Amino acid sequence: MYAIVEISGHQYKVAENDVIYVDKQKADAENKITLERVLLTSDGNGKVKIGTPTLEKAKIEAKVVDHVKGDKIVVFKKKRRKGYQVTRGHRRHLTRLLIEKITA
Repeated sequence: MYAIVEISGHQYKVAENDVIYVDKQKADAENKITLERVLLTSDGNGKVKIGTPTLEKAKIEAKVVDHVKGDKIVVFKKKRRKGYQVTRGHRRHLTRLLIEKITA
């Protein structure tokens, strides 16, 4: 069984016991959260339910494993023959979620 869920404006395909990385959530580590914006569910036999835009009674229970930082992104700017060089970068703050249960 899998589902398509919307979290912070992004859509993720999840199944039970999956670990996904999403934008940082406000829940503390080891807390359980409920994701209610389920857009689609499917059992393994080809039966698919599609929401308009979301499914009413479907929800996903997930556990916040921890908060981490993403990969470093380096931004380098340069203008030729002017002596201008700037190196900047950032790392996204992410939350690691363990999908425990999908109810349709």
